[in-house]
Amino acid sequence: MAMLDWDDLRFFLAVTRHRTLAAAAKQLHVTQSTVGRRLASLQEGLGVRLLQRTADGYVPTLAGESVRAHVERVETEAVSIQQLVAGQDIRLEGVVRVAGAQLLTSHLLAPSFAALHSIHPGILIEALPELPREPLATQETDIAVQLRRFEHHDLTIRNIGRIAFGLYGCLAYIARHGEPDLASGCAGHQLITLLDSHNHSGQAVWLAEHAGRAQVVLKADSYETQHWAAYCGGGLALLPRFRADPEPALRRIRTPAPIPFAEIWLGVHRENRQVPRVRTVLDVIAEAVRARSAMLNPPETAEP
Repeated sequence: MAMLDWDDLRFFLAVTRHRTLAAAAKQLHVTQSTVGRRLASLQEGLGVRLLQRTADGYVPTLAGESVRAHVERVETEAVSIQQLVAGQDIRLEGVVRVAGAQLLTSHLLAPSFAALHSIHPGILIEALPELPREPLATQETDIAVQLRRFEHHDLTIRNIGRIAFGLYGCLAYIARHGEPDLASGCAGHQLITLLDSHNHSGQAVWLAEHAGRAQVVLKADSYETQHWAAYCGGGLALLPRFRADPEPALRRIRTPAPIPFAEIWLGVHRENRQVPRVRTVLDVIAEAVRARSAMLNPPETAEP
């Protein structure tokens, strides 16, 4: 049997996680044909079929599941070695990869990263999109900022703030459809929500209780998409108040019960948290949220 190539195993792991060659290729920054070629090489070398194609994408065969378990253990060890070495890095320079929700990266982190570079020009920030799976489970991310608590246990995490939400519709939409009656579940209204995989349970429960009779017309992958869909008259949406309150075309609807806020969580590998460049970026992120706490979580007493 030919010697296994770790890169081939890495490509296999990406396909098992993302289910399609295209999604795996995007994550690995290669072409789709490269992913297919690497998979074919791995299966030929092992003499066994590891993946089978279904209507939902590629899924591991029984042999593939066994291989996947071993490869994930190898990956975990590789991450540990990388973190151990990184933890001994004393330079205030180098790459720091930060995964975050689009809402946070665009409106909170990007301005702070620009200011950071003027002070520490040797630090390069790579701003990555929030991933549906745990972003710090692999070596692809150094820091993660998200609106849900982390599930991975080998992390140092902090709750650094909260974001208040309101129910909004644009003025033209409300003129057409009338004032929503939350006591009756917003019957006759249209609703814009997050995709189920992105939804936060507290907000989802609130919508089910108070807008359960509205017609869901759009499920979006981000609050930004929801914001602009509501702005264009697509329906009602739960939106961060710091984004929607200043928007004259949107009106916050009076609600019979408070809408659950979202907590902002900051996570980093324990081995990396004292690396100077990582520590510096962690402090910048925490300060960016702290400095804007009144804007992110305004008092509920303000009339809509």
